[in-house]
Amino acid sequence: MGGRLFGTDGVRGLANADLTPELSLSVARAAAGVLADRDGTSRPVAVVGRDPRASGEMLEAAVVAGLSSAGAEVLLAGVVPTPALAHLTAETGADLGVMISASHNPMPDNGIKLFSRGGHKLPDAVEAAIERTVLSGNSDGLRPTGAGIGRVRPLADAAERYARHVLATVDKPLTGLSVVVDCAHGAAAVTAPDVYRRAGATVHAIGNEPDGWNINDGIGSTHLGPLIEAVRAQGADLGIAHDGDADRCLAVTAAGEVVDGDAILAVCALSLHERGALTGDTVVATVMSNLGFHHTMRDAGIAVQTTAVGDRYVLEALRAGGLSLGGEQSGHLVFLDHATTGDGLLTGLALLSRMRDTGASLAELASVVQRLPQILINVPVTDRLAVAASEAVAEAVNAVEEQLGDDGRVLLRPSGTEQLVRVMVEAPSQELADTYAARLAEVVAGVG
Repeated sequence: MGGRLFGTDGVRGLANADLTPELSLSVARAAAGVLADRDGTSRPVAVVGRDPRASGEMLEAAVVAGLSSAGAEVLLAGVVPTPALAHLTAETGADLGVMISASHNPMPDNGIKLFSRGGHKLPDAVEAAIERTVLSGNSDGLRPTGAGIGRVRPLADAAERYARHVLATVDKPLTGLSVVVDCAHGAAAVTAPDVYRRAGATVHAIGNEPDGWNINDGIGSTHLGPLIEAVRAQGADLGIAHDGDADRCLAVTAAGEVVDGDAILAVCALSLHERGALTGDTVVATVMSNLGFHHTMRDAGIAVQTTAVGDRYVLEALRAGGLSLGGEQSGHLVFLDHATTGDGLLTGLALLSRMRDTGASLAELASVVQRLPQILINVPVTDRLAVAASEAVAEAVNAVEEQLGDDGRVLLRPSGTEQLVRVMVEAPSQELADTYAARLAEVVAGVG
């Protein structure tokens, strides 16, 4: 794995090729050294969880070996959502949390997400310190022997502890609402159907039979077709889709219309705003949020603070401003009063609660956002950073922006986890958006 180890969401790559057991062990050992800043009187503690993909078993063993070889006590949470791992890291008072997951990526990929004390994702400076330790080989220097080697034990009731945490955010039963939940054959399968049922909803689950190989395979938040079909077949009020590690939530109306993260964020922001619970009357969104979302927030008297793409950056802005809600178009929403990272189940419960409180359908709630026509094209490249630095690409973008004026916008963004450049265009019509995006994608492909 060349270049930087850390992307926008941890260390990620093809398991056993890019993300090897050896690299995983080194990252875990380095993280223990950098994050476990105890006073020396007690050994560091780490919580480790994973999603159900097959390579997670192998990488979990390597991560546990790295942590325990650095003298850390390891608590094994097993298969849990990423937000559960973050919550458990905070709840147990652990020095660090390690989540082994590639989120929405295909099964052959995997990743390592690190959390510091309190369940917070790492700032860039801390990731850089861990990366330097790994690449320099200095992590090998931390090798206690004898009784100094860390021990490993299961974290009892890990999934249940998380379930109780998210259920505590529901003030009244969701009786009368029927929902289809798509678990993506991922970590949501161990918690989501049970949580929504215990909250009072009638639940039909799909994608809830993980076998290690079927995670995100034509299902989940990046493949909404099966959920749309199931919602229509069941006559459900809505559908909720999670990704492989359940930190995302997208939704589908009773008629099968997709409700993206922008609309869900708007619905939740308006709900908090009406209750006087939206701190600073401000919501945090990323540069990918549709202009229609910004217009809805402006009309409601809610300010929007914009960050780079990635729920870690949303979280940093929330914490820096003492704010309560932020999210991404992809379905990562952070409710800072209840969580330290994007949480798909918290989001789903909030959406269901808003439907219960208003008596409105999801389609009615989501209609507050009038989206500007938008297209996103993922262009495969061999060097995404070279494309980002290309003068030819910059000139092409400037030309399109001049033609759009104030009636649209362009965003080119290298993926943080894959060799892709994402080309996004918003325009007054879908035809114009498609035309401009295709033109830019051709330039990107030629350079990359």
